[in-house]
Amino acid sequence: MPLYVKDWDIVVPGELIAEGEYIAGPYVYKEESKLYSMTIGIAEYKKGVIRVVPLQGPYIPKVGDVVIGIVVDYSPTAYILDINSFYKATLQAIEIIPSQRNVFSEDLAKYLDIGDVVACKVAKFDKYSDVLVTCKGKDLGKLSEGRLVKISPAKIPRLIGRKGSMVNLIKKETECKIVIGQNGYIWIKGKDRRLEALAERAVKKIEQEAHMSGLTQRIQDMLKIEKGG
Repeated sequence: MPLYVKDWDIVVPGELIAEGEYIAGPYVYKEESKLYSMTIGIAEYKKGVIRVVPLQGPYIPKVGDVVIGIVVDYSPTAYILDINSFYKATLQAIEIIPSQRNVFSEDLAKYLDIGDVVACKVAKFDKYSDVLVTCKGKDLGKLSEGRLVKISPAKIPRLIGRKGSMVNLIKKETECKIVIGQNGYIWIKGKDRRLEALAERAVKKIEQEAHMSGLTQRIQDMLKIEKGG
C-alpha cells in the first residue's frame, strides 16, 4: 500500500497522501482507496491510521492538555481564566490559597490578581460542563516575570517539533525557560530581556513559516546569527 508522505511532512488540501487499506483519521478523507488531506497541516501515521494536524484553527480544550491562562475575573471561590478559546476556564481557589485558610474569608486577589498568568492543565471538559482546570502537577502554577507570547494554537505542534526538537533548540540557544500551552500561549523567561526577545522572535518565525520545509535549519541559523550579533 503506497504511502506518499512521511511523518511531519506538510500537506495541503486535496493532496493525495496514501492509497490502500489505511484508515482516514482526523482531517483526512477517503475516496475509494485513495486518502486525501482536508486541510493544510502536518501528516502523521500510526497503526494504520493517517491523520493531519491542522496548521490553523481555534483552540478546543481537551482533558489533559497543559494550557496557560490569564486571570480575567474571580468569584468568591474560583478564578476565571482566559485560555484563548471560545470557552473560559475555571480554577478553584482552594488550589491556590494555603490549606489552612478559609476560602470564603480570603481576598483572592492576594494570591492571583487580574492579569496574572497561570500554567494549568485541563481537568474536565465535555458538552455538559464548562472547562475546569487544575494547577496540581509538576511545573504548574503562577508564572512570574518573563513574557507571554501568543501564536495560533494550530502551530503548537510545529513549535514543539519532533520529540521536542524545535523547542529544545530554542531553549539551548537562548537559555530561556519556555512553557508551551496547547492553547497557543507561550511563556518565556530568560536571563535577560535580549535573550527573551530572541526566543520570542524564533517562536514568531515558526508560526509564520510553519508550512515551509527546512524550518529547523532556518531557526538554528537565525538563533546563532542573532545571538552572536
